[in-house]
Amino acid sequence: MTGFPLHLLRHGEPELTGRMLGRTDSPATPQGIAACVARAAGLAVTRRISSDLSRARACAEAIGPTDVDPRWRELDFGAWDGLAAAEIDAGALGRFWDDPDGAPPPGGERWSALVARVAAAIADLPPEPTLIVTHGGAMRAVLHALCGFDARAVWSFALPYASLVTLAVWDGAPRTAQVTGLVTA
Repeated sequence: MTGFPLHLLRHGEPELTGRMLGRTDSPATPQGIAACVARAAGLAVTRRISSDLSRARACAEAIGPTDVDPRWRELDFGAWDGLAAAEIDAGALGRFWDDPDGAPPPGGERWSALVARVAAAIADLPPEPTLIVTHGGAMRAVLHALCGFDARAVWSFALPYASLVTLAVWDGAPRTAQVTGLVTA
């Protein structure tokens, strides 16, 4: 069985931090962009893809020519989008973290919807070395879709800004993967 490397790079630090940034389009800082460029140095890829949100797109474009695909966006946090956790009802936020599919943010996206759109984007990837600059939630959705980690397990991965997860992806129906690298520092 042959596979291909899939590198998932979380965007650099945005201007707004400590908030539920889903569709809120806070640009990456110059330092955040530089951290992504440094993290991607030496990766042998033939394709680069990015979320359409500027905090991911600017980092990807600084690395090299990039295709943009909105399916790689972060989870839409609905009414909570752009808010700090302290501004959200603690009980509702706790229910969301315990069950992001059964207790989504008001007007927001369910975990299963994020997984479905990311899985569709994965299915469309040609089997070639690829770098995707995306968001923490989308990266966790990949770990769920390709590696079978449940919703609780994917939150056990620390994915700070400019972190890199490398997977070996095998074609099949459906595609599967194995984590081969995680770089966060």
